[in-house]
Amino acid sequence: MDGSGGSTRRSFDTIDCVVFAGMLAISVVIGVYQAYKSRKNEDAVREYLVGGQNMSIFPITMSLIASYVSGITILGLPAEMYVYGTQYWCVIIADLFVSLTMTMVYLPVFYGLGITSSYEYLNLRFNGAVRLMGSVMFLIKMLLYIPLVIYVPAVAFNQVTGINLHAIAVLVCVVCIFYTTLGGLKAVVWTDAIQTIVMFGGVIAIAIIGTNQVGGFEQVWRRNRDTDRIEFFDMNLDPTTRHTFWTVVVGNYFNWLASCSVNQSMVQRCLAMSNLKRANATIAIMAIGIISIVSLSCYTGIVIFAAFYDCDPIQTKRIKKSDQLLPFFVMEMTESIPGLPGLFVAGVFSAALSTMSTGLNSMSGVIYEDMIKPWLRISLSEVAASRVMKLTVLLMGTVCVTLVYLVEKLSGLIQAAKSLSGITAGPLLGVFTLGMFFPLANSAGALVGGFVSLNLVAWISFGTQAAISSGKIRFPIKPVSIDGCPESLKSQATNFTLVVETAIKEPPFFLYRMSYLWYTWLGCLTAILVGLLVSWITGPNKRTPGDEKLYTPVIHGLLRDSVAIAAKRQQEGVVTELEKMDGSCRATTASSRI
Repeated sequence: MDGSGGSTRRSFDTIDCVVFAGMLAISVVIGVYQAYKSRKNEDAVREYLVGGQNMSIFPITMSLIASYVSGITILGLPAEMYVYGTQYWCVIIADLFVSLTMTMVYLPVFYGLGITSSYEYLNLRFNGAVRLMGSVMFLIKMLLYIPLVIYVPAVAFNQVTGINLHAIAVLVCVVCIFYTTLGGLKAVVWTDAIQTIVMFGGVIAIAIIGTNQVGGFEQVWRRNRDTDRIEFFDMNLDPTTRHTFWTVVVGNYFNWLASCSVNQSMVQRCLAMSNLKRANATIAIMAIGIISIVSLSCYTGIVIFAAFYDCDPIQTKRIKKSDQLLPFFVMEMTESIPGLPGLFVAGVFSAALSTMSTGLNSMSGVIYEDMIKPWLRISLSEVAASRVMKLTVLLMGTVCVTLVYLVEKLSGLIQAAKSLSGITAGPLLGVFTLGMFFPLANSAGALVGGFVSLNLVAWISFGTQAAISSGKIRFPIKPVSIDGCPESLKSQATNFTLVVETAIKEPPFFLYRMSYLWYTWLGCLTAILVGLLVSWITGPNKRTPGDEKLYTPVIHGLLRDSVAIAAKRQQEGVVTELEKMDGSCRATTASSRI
């Protein structure tokens, strides 16, 4: 792609507006339709939260894909490939193992207990205090994550239209809150299904058209290879290296495991299936979908670099941040392709709306089931309860809009998202794993382990973000060039090399330099180890008959063995006591004869 210095901002044509408005209109119509369809349902709460637990595989699978991916993937991954290279692409390996772990370890427990909130498990396994802690952690995670999700389409829309991104953020939230509030889970799931199709369509179109305009796949690969962007197997074991094979695969395994296996947003959708077999099928298809969209987004990133390989738009100040690379690239391709900006923005908005609607729906369920319902002295009617949850959606959506203003201060969508989600993802995964794998763990251990883990990871995450924002931490970036730019753009170029070389005078604290992908692993490990230690000190949990459902099927064999051993020991103890009593009786008889 040439480095023309044209300064005119390309904006939406009529066809772009039609494509984009059509996507929003479909979302609203689905919300209204599902609200009308379920208006007379007797079990309003279950209908609102898990769709009556009778949904089909297709919409649930599409919803899982859309909810997990988000607009952060669509914009963040291409920027990651462009700036840092392809090492992060290996994340797809982690997804395969996460799917297997989810279906074999965690999901059978939730289905076996017949619950609607994953945090109900914490109440059954430990107590109400641990359940409340888990619910609060989930809310913190979503309130940190959803503003990022809102910010993404706002950036894209601002790039292609020039409209203020804060005004766009409000628009996103109003539409999302509207159909989520009205239609509940079924509205969320069916809009997710439509939005996933739009999202895939947008990314595929950009990848194909971009490849053709650059000169074909070989040209794309060669330009990236020549600048050392193609790397997949950096086996460096240094935990402070931002991305290596180990940090991306192992670190993301724990991050995705927390996001999929114990996260209410994911579990809630799986529980909407009629049985475990169908739920496992959706997980398998979800894995294929996520791997596909992640790979498409990563490939789009190397296409963008191939297009701008000799005229970097960041150095020439045509854009301010790497997160704007994809929108800028799309607008550079639109002169001969009407409708592409509309399809692109619709795709990014689709990814954002699906994630936000899922989060709001899940938060409403958690707040009602775990925080409001246990404190009510009277039992609310199904209609009243559903109204409370709808009001909660409205409130949480408003809070998320206000937090968007903080997102602009963060550096890099992918790192910011993983860092902030890791604050609660690790502790939550640790507490659930502690409960499902370790029968000796008690409530005190779960509480202390979760609390210590949360504070440790929060301290590291916020400290790292502060160090990055202040310039104390800078990561090595791949080379870029402006040799092919016209002189008018070269004169505006920023000397990036000088910035990187002079940024770091004194290395920050070691934990601040640790790769952000290890946060979830660290949080999980801390919660488990501290939880076991406190449980041992305060007295191990005592198992009760029939509590096998509280533990993962992976250890059921060990549980049966331990029960058999305990029974055998008890029997041996009884026999010993009988022998002692018998001996005592004989001694007494002999004494009386004497």
